[in-house]
Amino acid sequence: MSDPVGSAPSFAAVDTHCHLFLMDGDPGTVIADARSAGVPRMVCVGIDPQTSRRALELAQSFRGVFATAGMHPHTASELDRKGESEIEELLADPMVVAVGETGLDAYRMLSSMEDQQRTFRTHLALSRETGKPLVVHVRDAWEDAFRILEEERAEHVVLHCFTGDAALGRQAAERGYFLSFAGNVTYPGAGAVREAAVEAPLDRLLAETDSPFLTPQARRGRPNHPANVVDTMAVLAEVRGLDLDEMVARTSANAQRAFPLVR
Repeated sequence: MSDPVGSAPSFAAVDTHCHLFLMDGDPGTVIADARSAGVPRMVCVGIDPQTSRRALELAQSFRGVFATAGMHPHTASELDRKGESEIEELLADPMVVAVGETGLDAYRMLSSMEDQQRTFRTHLALSRETGKPLVVHVRDAWEDAFRILEEERAEHVVLHCFTGDAALGRQAAERGYFLSFAGNVTYPGAGAVREAAVEAPLDRLLAETDSPFLTPQARRGRPNHPANVVDTMAVLAEVRGLDLDEMVARTSANAQRAFPLVR
């Protein structure tokens, strides 16, 4: 893998959202490439009980990898009592640093909105019970998502792959949520997302890859990798008027506040 765009960072970056179990090739190679690019820590996010267990296995096998456990809104209709119990069991492990990914997706609607909201509330209850942060996916459902987060008294929230505008970003920041930006912030048509990144409080800003999805603009056409989070950080640094090292340092510090078990 070639070096990420920009100079090598002098601080260690964190990819706060990737799916190593969906990537082609040997996970060890992917992780080693990330370390070489200055990304020694990554959060491998589960999307159902099975992949959540696989994420934990990877976290137990590779230094610097951490897991989450949850059910993606696309498959929310499939979450039954057995699945809930499996996720709850996984959350007892200290290497599982967050609940999710969960949330609402009114764009693809692969599960009914009723099931998505039910599953979302289940994850919110698990977040309250465990004290672990909630990784939230929202697409075309901001009003409902914010309403449910408020009703369920959510406190530790990471809005993964933030796609809202500056107004939604301000609303999220006022609630104390973290805004995590992925490779789509680098796309030519993502002006509104970049504006949100500019206006977000610097202490609420995170960066992620969502690997193997959302490859940054300079590498589009190829699967995304955790190493490429530095490309996204470079664009975030540019629009914020910071140098890359400072953006890496800021987002790394924020990641440790957003995910206290990531060390």
